[in-house]
Amino acid sequence: MKKTPEIDFVKRVRLIKNAGIDGINALDASLVNDSIEELPQRIKKALGIFEKYETNPHNMLFFVMYDIEDNKVRTQISKYLERKGCVRIQKSIFLAEKPRKVYNEIQETLKEVNECYDNHDSICLVPISTDQLRAMKIIGQNIDLDFISGNINTMFF
Repeated sequence: MKKTPEIDFVKRVRLIKNAGIDGINALDASLVNDSIEELPQRIKKALGIFEKYETNPHNMLFFVMYDIEDNKVRTQISKYLERKGCVRIQKSIFLAEKPRKVYNEIQETLKEVNECYDNHDSICLVPISTDQLRAMKIIGQNIDLDFISGNINTMFF
């Protein structure tokens, strides 16, 4: 049996857009998976990144955030970021700890994808420090970030 060659991510997005199919219908609904883990699991993964980050000073910590209208493109980008090892924090926000080379590769790939089609989308890559990540506060869910990260000091008398 002949194996079909792997299609480059940018080429795959171009093929989707060139097919002239916009939006989601019953046939391609399987491409969209907006389900993500519960907030406590996502926070634990994020906190695991900055704990690990301290052991590798050659890596950088960064957020990838996007506002993408097209469901197919948005799904392809989220799958790409997950394959690159980024941790999903919210539906359109990822956190990663990667070497600068991978950061630049992600930036270039997302730039190429964004240039593949006419859009009003935006994608932001934001480098941060571990101190900034530790100072992160979560509003809207009953999650104690200090408790999860182990930043609470307990005194016994």
